[in-house]
Amino acid sequence: KVETIGDAYMAVSNLIEPQPDHAKRICHFALEAIEAANSVRVLENETVETPAEIDEFVHLRVGFHSGPVVASVVGNLNPRFCLFGDTVNTASRME
Repeated sequence: KVETIGDAYMAVSNLIEPQPDHAKRICHFALEAIEAANSVRVLENETVETPAEIDEFVHLRVGFHSGPVVASVVGNLNPRFCLFGDTVNTASRME
């Protein structure tokens, strides 16, 4: 499950069944996401064509929080799978 919170994404894992190594799994995912993002170049000017004129790379901030959540489908016209609880609130404030 992935949600947008402002300009950030909050990813939730391990919703189906308990896994003793859930923190290790999400850590590996985060490290791979950082590595992938750091290989994507951001151009200072979209008309630039030479690598020497590239400004920088995409940067990610990563944080972890763990705890219980409640899940439910919300809405009739456009139903969405949502997560609720103190764990979700804390994670969203870690931005």
